[in-house]
Amino acid sequence: MSKAQRRFNVAVVGATGAVGETMLSILAERKFPVAEIIPLASERSAGSEVEFDGRKVRVQDLATFDPKDVDIALFSAGGSVSREYAPKFAAAGAVVIDNSSAFRYEDDVPLVVSEVNPEAARQRPRGIIANPNCSTMQMLVALAPIHREYGIERINVATYQSVSGAGRSALEELGRQTAGILNFQDPAPQRFPVQIAFNLIPHIDEFLDNGFTKEEMKLVWETRKILGDDGIQVNPTAVRVPVFYGHSEAVAIETRKKVTVEQARELLARSPGVEVVDERKPGGYPTPVTHASGRDAVYVGRIREDLSHPRGLNLWIVSDNIRKGAALNAVQLAELVAAEG
Repeated sequence: MSKAQRRFNVAVVGATGAVGETMLSILAERKFPVAEIIPLASERSAGSEVEFDGRKVRVQDLATFDPKDVDIALFSAGGSVSREYAPKFAAAGAVVIDNSSAFRYEDDVPLVVSEVNPEAARQRPRGIIANPNCSTMQMLVALAPIHREYGIERINVATYQSVSGAGRSALEELGRQTAGILNFQDPAPQRFPVQIAFNLIPHIDEFLDNGFTKEEMKLVWETRKILGDDGIQVNPTAVRVPVFYGHSEAVAIETRKKVTVEQARELLARSPGVEVVDERKPGGYPTPVTHASGRDAVYVGRIREDLSHPRGLNLWIVSDNIRKGAALNAVQLAELVAAEG
């Protein structure tokens, strides 16, 4: 059978979650060559059904499933699940594409953004490819072309991350609190440490000894690994905002060679996965709701030179964190694997 004709048995681990469901829909949308789709989840969700390509498919119990016939496994069920089961799937012969942070920082596991370093996906001695964090993903789709052309010395980034990045319970909490406050009810935080509706929370993931959160440090560690440059300095602040879908980032970079607004705009306009929305008028910029939500691209706007640095450039970067930030990139990595035959 030729490479073009080959079809693959694809498992989706965490199939009932927000990212897992999106993985299933994107596999169908992009007509991935699926022979059999195998949705997997915890015992609690086993027996339920998910939709794939217009039909219902029964969810199987991950704990009792035998992975021997799986070709590609997309994992989006959290780090502890990945640590336990991803090596078992890889040992059985599957290529694992993992959306958790379980393997991202291990030297023998490639960390891959499909538009940035696709060649790294081939070097997977453990049979595992790691999907980066959503905020790193969208930032590097936009910044990698600039880094390769002009060299980036330093990145200052403040993220404005939607609640969908914290899972379905976070989406429900924002909706519940918003409706409750509008009806003069106490917001009663559960998923977040403080009220999220009509508020901003400068705290995502756990605090580390250096005062930064783990989410912030992911931007440091992952940027260096993906771009293959330990010299890049990254100064991050990660903020949770009351938006359902779509992360935004205010990014200020300092480059080794001077890059003008016009040069940056032209470079980004021809970069894969990027759409430039940069008109200096009301609404001439991307937002999570008007551009990112439900779409695949990384949108870049508000491109302007930094008033405080001779080689500085400011950008506003927006993307759907569930699609490009997780599910789409995982499927794109699966496409790279499938192309190898």
